[in-house]
Amino acid sequence: MSQEMTKTYQQLKKQMKIGNILAVPKITKVLVHAGVGKNRDDKKYIEAVVNDLMLITGQKPQERRAKKAVAGFKVREGNLVGYLVTLRGKRMEEFVTRFVDTALPRVRDFRGIAVSSLDDKGNLNVGMTEQLPFPEINSEKTDVVFGVQVTLVTGADSFEEGEKLFRALGFPLKEEDEEEN
Repeated sequence: MSQEMTKTYQQLKKQMKIGNILAVPKITKVLVHAGVGKNRDDKKYIEAVVNDLMLITGQKPQERRAKKAVAGFKVREGNLVGYLVTLRGKRMEEFVTRFVDTALPRVRDFRGIAVSSLDDKGNLNVGMTEQLPFPEINSEKTDVVFGVQVTLVTGADSFEEGEKLFRALGFPLKEEDEEEN
């Protein structure tokens, strides 16, 4: 674990008045999703999605296929739906740092992450309409733009613990009264 994260967890331990450092909520894994939608038969599009996800995360994405047929979306069982990357350990910590420090500030019209993006267990879901804010992607050479969903799974037991964790890690969470404006 990086020294920066360790210091943050130590501060969180004091703030939450927890006796044991192992009881402090931590980010356990990060999931990065990208759907292919109607472009599932376009080889260039799929290749671009896979390459960009590899650049962003540092590992090869896993294919996700449809488990059920959904007539409304013209999806049959076994069709390619998207790609998923699961990050843990050092890669996860590096990704979280890059995500907070460089990718989020580069998002167009970014005003913070809504607190409602946290679920009851303190996990955070952030959707981005394009992959271009990540510094690894060269926007001039990219002809394919796709959305990315980032899920940060924590060991928190409640919404409040998750909120404290993400605020301590420097995530720009909006206050509830700010969301209405």
